Amino acid sequence: PKTKETLRLTNLVANFQPDRKRRVILGAHWDTRPWADQDGDRNQHKTPIIGANDGASGVAVLLEIGRVISINDPGIGVDIVLFDGEDMGRSGNLHEYCLGSRWYAENIAYPLPEAMILLDMVGDEDLRIPEELYSRLSSPDLLNEIFGIAEMIGEAAFDPQPGSAVYDDHVPFIELGIPAVDLIDFDYPYWHTMQDTPEHCSKSSLASVGRVVLEWLYQRGSR
Repeated sequence: PKTKETLRLTNLVANFQPDRKRRVILGAHWDTRPWADQDGDRNQHKTPIIGANDGASGVAVLLEIGRVISINDPGIGVDIVLFDGEDMGRSGNLHEYCLGSRWYAENIAYPLPEAMILLDMVGDEDLRIPEELYSRLSSPDLLNEIFGIAEMIGEAAFDPQPGSAVYDDHVPFIELGIPAVDLIDFDYPYWHTMQDTPEHCSKSSLASVGRVVLEWLYQRGSR
């Protein structure tokens, strides 16, 4: 019989200007899927994926954003949170996903943040970020802000067309009543395969997303 294994999960949190009451959360997940269940080679289905796009791309953008805002104060408190346990679930069992973000939301400090932006799968060479459905339904003003900024600064990867609903780390914050948006390009042929590797990612895609989020951050902080 299979024995149950207990795992200790860890969220990584960086608080910028922690004394400020006005705050926003920028999030990504730093875990990768423990099994490549979408790989064409069935022998790989129990092998952990590298996750260059599905996980690491959002983390990479947030690390650079953290560097920038540590030098140039955006005028608002920022919590960069890298969630663990996002991608450990079995297909069709939503309660097994987003473990780190659900714990974080359940234990969040008050006052609540003004907004939450999630970056997930933002490194695709052929990047196209549509309007994720949960974000559109719950947080249209925040979504319009972000996509308006993308249009203003000429970042064409942001496509203001309806996207599918993606159960992701933004959902626990939406359930708290916090405006939250998932920036995600879910149309990625290497999703949950052993081919989700750095050569299928683009530094220009990462830069595009970083520029939009930074511009949003500085505009929000100047209010």
